[in-house]
Amino acid sequence: MPAHTVRIPRVNLAAVLEAQNPTIDLRVGAFEASTRNFAKAIADWTNRGKAEIAQRRNAFNAEKKKIHDKSEHVQSETNKCKVQEIELIAVLEKEREEAKEAESSVAALKRQLTSTREACALLDTEIEHYRAMAGNLRREREAERTVLDAHASEVAVEVTACEHATQCFIEGVGQDQLLIRYLHISKRDWSREASFVLDVSSRTYKVITATPQLPNLPILLDRLNESRDVYAFIRDVRAAYRDLLS
Repeated sequence: MPAHTVRIPRVNLAAVLEAQNPTIDLRVGAFEASTRNFAKAIADWTNRGKAEIAQRRNAFNAEKKKIHDKSEHVQSETNKCKVQEIELIAVLEKEREEAKEAESSVAALKRQLTSTREACALLDTEIEHYRAMAGNLRREREAERTVLDAHASEVAVEVTACEHATQCFIEGVGQDQLLIRYLHISKRDWSREASFVLDVSSRTYKVITATPQLPNLPILLDRLNESRDVYAFIRDVRAAYRDLLS
């Protein structure tokens, strides 16, 4: 607000004294108006000061609250970070322990691998040894087979001659089963044939079938299981069939 300067005119004291009723115009109205304006200006200035102070106080309180809220947020984040730090330390410690265990396991596995490799090397040596032995056995077996084949060829001729001489033929008809056939068993009918199947799969010999039926066959079979003499059994059965059919 611009200031207004009130100019007071000079008082001519001599003229005033010469007047019959000397008076001096003090301009009280102007003074009161000036005083009122001054008081109003002071009041306006005071109000503006109060408003500005209130505004600054409000701004300060708002800034203070903002700083307080920010401080609390920072404190909260700090606490969270501390908790996370503790958790991370625990995780790192756990990972460190797991790493130690893993290193121990790896070391144990390495030792086991070394031991396994050594065992494999020994096994390879043994395998080579057994392969050499197997090769020797194979060659020996082949040599024995050659000898046996030669003997079998000779025996086959003898067996054929024996079969034709005795008219008794023996052949395999199943696993551990022998078919024994007798020809020329009956003097009345030279074409008549007798046969039976002997099971030798167990220690106790069994007769599976017999054609024709032989009454004393169980007795001969019991004698066979006692003596274990198959050739005598075949001979005795032939004699029994000859007596039966003749």
